[in-house]
Amino acid sequence: MARIVQASGIGPQDVVVEIGPGPGKLTRMLLQRAKKVVAIELDRRLYERLVEELASEERLQLHLGDALKFPYHQLGPFKVVANIPYQITTPLLFKLLGEPGLKGMTLTVQREVAERIISPPGSKRYGLLSVMVQLVAQPEIKFLIGRGAFRPPPRVDSACLHLGMLPSPRVEVPDRALFDRLVRAAFSQRRKTLLNALRGTFPRAEEALRAAGIEPSRRAETLCLEDFSRLAKALLTLQGSGRA
Repeated sequence: MARIVQASGIGPQDVVVEIGPGPGKLTRMLLQRAKKVVAIELDRRLYERLVEELASEERLQLHLGDALKFPYHQLGPFKVVANIPYQITTPLLFKLLGEPGLKGMTLTVQREVAERIISPPGSKRYGLLSVMVQLVAQPEIKFLIGRGAFRPPPRVDSACLHLGMLPSPRVEVPDRALFDRLVRAAFSQRRKTLLNALRGTFPRAEEALRAAGIEPSRRAETLCLEDFSRLAKALLTLQGSGRA
């Protein structure tokens, strides 16, 4: 736990969100460093135990509820430090990455997920999560965590993943909704060529691919962020002309 807090780099000026505090070991460590800790717990029994044990902590705000539905926009600038439940890792990352107040995340996640997130174009692990995280953040695996570090031990190894949020996306994204649809469609059928994967969502996909200088026979995992940016701009141009 101490290594996770150290890796986060949080200080007395930070508002920190912890998701799934459980028995509160990490919570107590965060309270020693942060300006305020906002802990979100789904389990009522664990929540009530924390309320009882940490009632005297004025800098702690405990919330009983679903982290996927929490109004993060009400917090202002914040960082996330958490051992998040593995089953909600992907939807939670997508939700948090869309929050304008997010300044960084330090998370314990499944090792395979962390490796997917940092993977470069052309690798087998590179995919939707890689693109969407790398677009807005600098991901780094701080250290690996063996399954024996947990009780009960999970069936997988874990990693401490740090995401430093960028001041702006790495590439130009004129229409974020269209960009998201494009990337999701491209990776929806990895075995197919880009043309076959995209044409169901974008009828003029072949024209857009050629306008962006991308061979229609390529596959999604070969495209870098710049490629996706050019393709999104081409699709947007076609959309503006009424032909997308």
